[in-house]
Amino acid sequence: MNPKRALPFLAAIVALATLSACTKHDVAPPADDTIVVFNAGSLARPLRAALDSFTAGTNIKIEQENAGSIETARKLTELHRIPDLVGSADYQIFPKYLMPGQTSWYARFARNRMVLMYTPKSKSASTIDSLNWYKVLETKGVQTGRADPALDPNGYRSLVVMRLAELYYKQKGLTDRLIANSSAHIVRPKEVDLMGLLQAGEIDYAWSYESVAQAAKLPYVTLPRAIDLSEAADSALYALATVRIPGNTPADTVELKGEPILYGFTVPRDAPHKVLGEKFAAFLISDAGKRILAREHLDALPAPIFVGDSIPILTAPRSAGVQSH
Repeated sequence: MNPKRALPFLAAIVALATLSACTKHDVAPPADDTIVVFNAGSLARPLRAALDSFTAGTNIKIEQENAGSIETARKLTELHRIPDLVGSADYQIFPKYLMPGQTSWYARFARNRMVLMYTPKSKSASTIDSLNWYKVLETKGVQTGRADPALDPNGYRSLVVMRLAELYYKQKGLTDRLIANSSAHIVRPKEVDLMGLLQAGEIDYAWSYESVAQAAKLPYVTLPRAIDLSEAADSALYALATVRIPGNTPADTVELKGEPILYGFTVPRDAPHKVLGEKFAAFLISDAGKRILAREHLDALPAPIFVGDSIPILTAPRSAGVQSH
């Protein structure tokens, strides 16, 4: 090459390299500096608190999306959007929707109970209690909000509780009467969406979780243990009520039996930042993670229960229970 021509050529290469270096420095952090979490609405606050602690002192960016657990699962199966961790209000979402295609394992890590949340302005707020709640809710003019059972576990759990109440109180037709007071226009995609309606006075009561009501500092009615889906000892009673919800295709449905409320999580097989997702999963089940969940009113299990195979070592400490799938 002619030396006189080589100098401008080399200068151009140096300039291009310099520009490239500057461009890399100015753009958003590399993908490995981000953790993406999809979770149920009732996990929004607890997981955000855990994420903030997990990433404290680092350059890791947090991307968190809150939706009903079934809607969250469909982001993976239908929209092919894959996060680094999926947190569900119902562990059944994993075997029924995401296994084996999206993941080979999941962990049950926390529990909750169904309650009726209200405000001091709700109709009969001064007289409703754990004994007469169903009589209040079936009263004409009382509006009760609930989540969409096709999108959110709280929605189908609400129906399960109604059916269990019909059996428990021996009130034939109670389920239909309670549903009639929670008409379609006050059914929302996820139960935390009901908060605004409740506080605005558009509804009197909302089916919710105890952790959500406590975090919102709103009054709530506790239900008999035989119907609130809180105790493993009452699993046989809960199983007496079933609901059917849409499956993976428009023609498919899934039958769900009533059972104790257990939250679950997994790291998808094709998670874009899989190592980071596994480290966060390990943090969630650590003592520090449990303390954070407790501060956000979510009751972590003493030890997580892992189900499946190819469970990452980081998320399966020796103290955790492991079951084969």
